[in-house]
Amino acid sequence: MSETDLDLASADKRRTLWIVLWLNVAIAVGFFITGAIGDSNALIANGLDNTSDAVVYGLTLLALTRSRVWKRGAARVSGFMLLIFAVGVVLDAIRRFVEGSEPAGIMMMAIAAVAAVVNLLSLYLLKRLQNRDVNLRAATTFSFNDFVANGGIIIAGIVVLFTGANWPDLVVGIAVACIALYGGIEILRDAHMDIHEEKGTEHQGFGKK
Repeated sequence: MSETDLDLASADKRRTLWIVLWLNVAIAVGFFITGAIGDSNALIANGLDNTSDAVVYGLTLLALTRSRVWKRGAARVSGFMLLIFAVGVVLDAIRRFVEGSEPAGIMMMAIAAVAAVVNLLSLYLLKRLQNRDVNLRAATTFSFNDFVANGGIIIAGIVVLFTGANWPDLVVGIAVACIALYGGIEILRDAHMDIHEEKGTEHQGFGKK
């Protein structure tokens, strides 16, 4: 690939990440507002998730023009952020279980449907990028996790609407935390494997005459 092609690829990645970052900021604000109004752990959980995603996309933007080591470091930050987020959501779910809550089913379904469309768009934009490094793979993992979580919120909203119970909201909130936990572990594992891939590439380079 020529230097011009590399510059074009980098510009495309940067433009895509900026779009995805602002999409996540917008949907995070929507989740926080509706989560507070609708008394929903699941919505607030997704708001925190999308906020962490936006931060991660910002780190990914910084990493695009930096070394492979720097990119792995940014990916590790992303992974640890997801793990911390997961713990916070579980603690909030426990609080709501003890104190009680009255989530709004219709509001849960409405914002989750909008977020699902946003996350599908983000996935499409990220998937079409070529030569995705460990950091871009982490960004793709985030968008996929969000899309799955949105489906769970819609199902929980339906159950809440017809039963008036708060447990579906709490279950989905904890499920989102589990998805975040899995995603964080996968990102950290991918960053670790990238070290071995880099060493393998270096060894192959040493073997060439």
